[in-house]
Amino acid sequence: MSLKVFDLECEHGHVFEGWFSSRESYDEQISRGLLCCPVCNSHEVKRKLSAPRINVGAQESSTASDSAPVPPPLPSTMPTEEQMRVIQGQLLQELRSVIRKSDNVGTQFAQEARRMHEGDIEPRAIRGQATAQEYQELADDGIIAMPIPDFLDDDRLQ
Repeated sequence: MSLKVFDLECEHGHVFEGWFSSRESYDEQISRGLLCCPVCNSHEVKRKLSAPRINVGAQESSTASDSAPVPPPLPSTMPTEEQMRVIQGQLLQELRSVIRKSDNVGTQFAQEARRMHEGDIEPRAIRGQATAQEYQELADDGIIAMPIPDFLDDDRLQ
């Protein structure tokens, strides 16, 4: 069985995937109000424009010379919508927990990240604010940093 994977978005801008047996299944679930955002539980969900993607079981390699590894087949039973909601909720809770345990350095984020990168201070998990230019300068220097969406950072929600 193949599944259609759609990129969905709620009214608050949270983006997530939905897996459906068909386009008709998606349409029916939308019309019945069964789809909801795993982040905020909003039922105002719409399909985003995206390249179509269909998940199917792994196909056997046609020649021995193919160098790309063949992914394992999909499980014979896919999680139910409720199970997917639970999994997504658990994942978001874990992300929030990791973020909560990091040290909020506020506007000193770029400076602290640079000091850790240069070995001036012990590495630790940090979060804070940085401008787009500061993120770019960090990236140019090989320092990996990424913005945290507001909905994951409890400090920003207060």
